[in-house]
Amino acid sequence: MTSDDAILVTGANGFIGRALCEALVASGRNVRRAVRAAGPDDRNAIDVGDIGPGTDWGAALEGVGGVVHLAARTHVLRETAADPLAEYRRINAAATERLARAAAARRVRRLVFVSSVKVNGEHTETRPFTENDAPRPEDAYGKSKWEAEQALARIAAETGLQSVVLRPPLVYGPGVKGNFLRLMAWVARGRPLPLGTVANRRSLIYVGNLVDAIVKAVEEPQAPGETFLVADSQDVSTPDLVRGLAAALGVKPHLVSFPLAPLQLAAALAGQGTGFSSLTGSLQVDSSRIRRDLDWRPRFTFAQGLAETARWYRSQDLP
Repeated sequence: MTSDDAILVTGANGFIGRALCEALVASGRNVRRAVRAAGPDDRNAIDVGDIGPGTDWGAALEGVGGVVHLAARTHVLRETAADPLAEYRRINAAATERLARAAAARRVRRLVFVSSVKVNGEHTETRPFTENDAPRPEDAYGKSKWEAEQALARIAAETGLQSVVLRPPLVYGPGVKGNFLRLMAWVARGRPLPLGTVANRRSLIYVGNLVDAIVKAVEEPQAPGETFLVADSQDVSTPDLVRGLAAALGVKPHLVSFPLAPLQLAAALAGQGTGFSSLTGSLQVDSSRIRRDLDWRPRFTFAQGLAETARWYRSQDLP
């Protein structure tokens, strides 16, 4: 792919999409942004609406040499869909297949798909996940991402489209939402967390490191046909994360030692069992393949990533 080729970024207005577009533009790349609804100030943005199996990608793909597909249905806190799995499949699997076939028909050379470590599973026991592990997605999101990966592999084999899959764990950084933002707000308020006895290990990735990995996947000739797990250099326990957030925010961490069994039961009764497991269980990934094959290294340390995230948090005047 030449430097003159336009790169289409789907989900360009999202948390990762904004950071990726900024990095690509800063490197001199021609970026086309696909968004659900383009505003008056959205430059180089193509309005594609709600993506699905019937999305018309024609205008967005005109003159494009590569695609980074970020747009997805992520975790929904208050689910309203009558059939959540069907909705995840419609947006994450069927829409991805539609985009890949449209890209191949227009001779787009490469499509980088940002999937999820949830394709591998929800937790690790004795060793980190690797790309050689059999996929074992458990929730609707992970299953839909795995189905999208399989569709991409079929299309690549049929058409010659160069597909690259990245599976990150939890992504954090400026603009982060969801559970990470809620944990940060809790720490910033100085509220006690009964997680002092947790001895888990979790892989995370700072958004700046993920963006660097995506750029490598777009550019490197060794990338097509591969799947890569990506993570920061340092795995952390939940207490480590709380202490790191507190240090970055300039507050004192309030970790309380408390038996986990009653907390787990209470979380399950409140319908928050999955969220509690993510705080107390382990989920590690081995990112040695992308380091070896694409010569990728995390540019930001865990402390640097948290510092940038905390700086953004304070600038937003969030509670």
